Amino acid sequence: MTLTIREVALEKLRKQISQGNPIIGSGAGTGITAKFAEKGGTDLIIIYNSGRYRMAGRGSLAGLMPYGDANAIVMDMGSEVLPIVKETPVLAGVCGTDPFRIMPNFLRQLKDMGFHGVQNFPTVGLIDGTFRTNLEETGMGYDLEVEMIREAHELGMLTCPYVFTPEQAVAMTKAGADVLVPHMGLTTKGSIGAQSNLTLEESAKKVQEMRDAAVAINPDIIVLCHGGPIAEPEDAQYIFEHTEGIAGFFGASSIERLPTEVAIEKQARKFKDLSI
Repeated sequence: MTLTIREVALEKLRKQISQGNPIIGSGAGTGITAKFAEKGGTDLIIIYNSGRYRMAGRGSLAGLMPYGDANAIVMDMGSEVLPIVKETPVLAGVCGTDPFRIMPNFLRQLKDMGFHGVQNFPTVGLIDGTFRTNLEETGMGYDLEVEMIREAHELGMLTCPYVFTPEQAVAMTKAGADVLVPHMGLTTKGSIGAQSNLTLEESAKKVQEMRDAAVAINPDIIVLCHGGPIAEPEDAQYIFEHTEGIAGFFGASSIERLPTEVAIEKQARKFKDLSI
């Protein structure tokens, strides 16, 4: 029997886990990021509108602002990234609350383009307060993102949603999520990272709570960690050592923006220090 793209991707991920290797997902805002993330051994490549803003020097939260059509941007980015990636599954960040898309049709478009799966981004999970309450009250809430994941799962796509609470972890697991990504908020560090956020200790506790809630529904679900103070490899190592059952890390700013900031500045300084 021929395996679906979802089954092939999951087989590769579970092989990594069985070998004791962490699953690493990389956000890619450009083709060159995707190309070299793959060469570095990343297991998943995820493209969404924030990647474009991030690599344009803007904060990742620009992806939640009305600066462009998030789903159209992802399709445009797909044309840049998909042809350059050779083996690694590529996921599309889908704005599940987009009221101008017939979501099953859009998901089929993404699948036909060559995307292996989806993630829910931009996500209202990053929004709180009165604005978030009003979004939920007016039919633009997180439940639409859960439904998008359910529809993608039914299409045989790999589903890797962001979750922010144990309740959302349960909902996404029941919807058919394959890989769950507890999100700790905007990544700290670097020139345009967040300044106020959770501690690593607090993050480990929250990640564990969401993982445990999901595993109670589906013991086979794969759970990664992402965001907030989990910015550098040593931060991810801390989470691995202070949690149980976390299979890896998904980094966007951590893998794309932070090393780019350091490398370009360092190289420019080396040239500037030359003697004439």
